Amino acid sequence: MDRRFDLIVFDWDGTVMDSTPHIAESLRAACVELGLVPPSLEEASWIIGMGLTPGMQRVLPDLDPAEYPRLSAAYRRHFLAGDHVLPLFPGMAELVVALAQAGNLLAVATGKTRLGLERAFEQSGLRAHFHASCCADESFAKPNPAMLFEVMDRTGVLPTRTLMIGDTSHDLQMAANAGVAAVAVSYGAHGREELEAFAPHAVFDSAHELRAWLARAGQLGRFAIDAPLRDAGT
Repeated sequence: MDRRFDLIVFDWDGTVMDSTPHIAESLRAACVELGLVPPSLEEASWIIGMGLTPGMQRVLPDLDPAEYPRLSAAYRRHFLAGDHVLPLFPGMAELVVALAQAGNLLAVATGKTRLGLERAFEQSGLRAHFHASCCADESFAKPNPAMLFEVMDRTGVLPTRTLMIGDTSHDLQMAANAGVAAVAVSYGAHGREELEAFAPHAVFDSAHELRAWLARAGQLGRFAIDAPLRDAGT
């Protein structure tokens, strides 16, 4: 079967890496440290993927912007204290490797900073499989389509041949804004009902389901047979 897409773009947190709870708790802890009323876990999870400054503006609208650097620094301290033990979702490492070996161009469009993504690449061992990436501190925050335009430009792939995979409405709206097809995973920051409201091609409950769909779309070639998958985070 011919491949339906030439470029597959992954969000990172909540899609590839199981980091949503740690991000939300780190933001809440940073607020407490600075004497601020912390957002609820649901509120803190909802902003994941937007980038830290837009996220702070959303959940802390009355906070003086002059305080953003202090809150950002506190958040990073709390996040970095535990990011080295964050696992990948089961089956995700194997899926990324299989997609790369099958000849797909792979990219990341993430609300992480460049430093944060480089740490995640190093910890996961997946850096070599991605051909391009764009981070929140290098572009406009989701759902602005700029990050997708950037990785498509770097890889020379048209929107009609690009697929976005994410776990939030921000990812899906970014894809729509860029004229790019999208699918979603329901195990990250946003629930199935919210994701389905943005009409992705499909919503998956696991990397195994996502892999099966990608195989049917012709993205895995001879790697379509799904061998037993281990928990890539252990």
